[in-house]
Amino acid sequence: MEEHDLIYDWNDIDYSIDRDESDHPHELWFDDETLRDGLQSPSARNPTIQQKIELIDYMEKLGIQKVDLGLPGAGPFHIDHIDSMLNHMGENGYNLRPGCAVRTVVSDIEPLVELQAKHERQIQASAFLGTSPIRQFAEGWTMGRIMETAEKAVTFAVDNEIPVMFVTEDTTRSKPEEIKQVYERAIELGADRICVCDTCGHVTPNGVRKLLEFIQEEVIPDSGVKRREIEVNWHGHQDRGLGVANNLAAYEAGADVIHGTALGVGERAGNAPLDQTLVNLSLMGVIKNDLTALNEYTRMAHKYVEVALPHNYPVFGEDAFETGTGVHASAVIKAMDKGDDWLADRVYSGVPAGDFGLQQVIRIGHMSGRSNVIHWLKRNGYEAEEDLVAHMFDVAKSQRRMMTDEEVHDAISEFTATK
Repeated sequence: MEEHDLIYDWNDIDYSIDRDESDHPHELWFDDETLRDGLQSPSARNPTIQQKIELIDYMEKLGIQKVDLGLPGAGPFHIDHIDSMLNHMGENGYNLRPGCAVRTVVSDIEPLVELQAKHERQIQASAFLGTSPIRQFAEGWTMGRIMETAEKAVTFAVDNEIPVMFVTEDTTRSKPEEIKQVYERAIELGADRICVCDTCGHVTPNGVRKLLEFIQEEVIPDSGVKRREIEVNWHGHQDRGLGVANNLAAYEAGADVIHGTALGVGERAGNAPLDQTLVNLSLMGVIKNDLTALNEYTRMAHKYVEVALPHNYPVFGEDAFETGTGVHASAVIKAMDKGDDWLADRVYSGVPAGDFGLQQVIRIGHMSGRSNVIHWLKRNGYEAEEDLVAHMFDVAKSQRRMMTDEEVHDAISEFTATK
């Protein structure tokens, strides 16, 4: 049987992405914001430098192209961490491209001049500035002040050979004419990267598409440069739970770089989850990254940053590939008994566990069938004798939740001790 004979994929019906790669500076890239925007979460713990380096190692292993190393403007402690991570990346010849978030003020960019000279590599300055009317009103800003602030910062960075990604905060609630005005000026001054932000998690996929169409069809052409000369970044948040959907819409609309964080850690409800974005784009055939280490990366982020990892979190939560329901488990077990891992991974799962370093797990509980019990016993080295199966089936039915492996072992020990 061929795959297409076993799975009819409605996702592919009348779906295509018309992406002319000659219009883009490079293929689709990803920017991991875990160590900067992610650490702005009220619940996040700032990892030690060694822990940050371990996370950097996984980003490289996963084929992520860009990383935000932090906010140098936050003080000497943060600069020291950035310096150490740059040193580690240089010593190991990493392809991962470093960047730092900076306010559009010269004092934030100055440390990058020194770090770039020391490490002899480019460090992207992600210079952010709010543009939405509501932010302007709250701050008492005018467009004249915004333009002046942007000009000073971008000019200083370009004059010091610091690559600039000009970031408009709250782009998704900003007026088109003001977005256009500030981006055009930044590009004119030498910024060859721009970042479109859903800072407040406001936008829907339709808004993403409309905004990126405007950027690419009006802003960039009217700036006097070709589309392929400007790297368009998309940076989303999770306030409406649309982070991953918006990331996919951004790819479909032509973004060159998609931002995100491990497990969606970040301010308020968090950033768009990078791990789920990678999973979906891999399943869509857009990227070919080896993501078998992605589970390890998310668990490391969970441990070091102390970001929550709910049991039902997609793909990487404890429950994601576990089943104790009789009819579901029976289908998975039959596939396993055929020795067909491909089939077992897909018969009751829209995500193949093995692609991400994981596996299907059969549990025992109040909704289990006898096949669950027999499978568990065999998988854990027990003889599936009829009396033991019958006993454990009765035990399982008396439970109010799934049994842990330790609880099953203890129940078996109690049973065998009475024989």
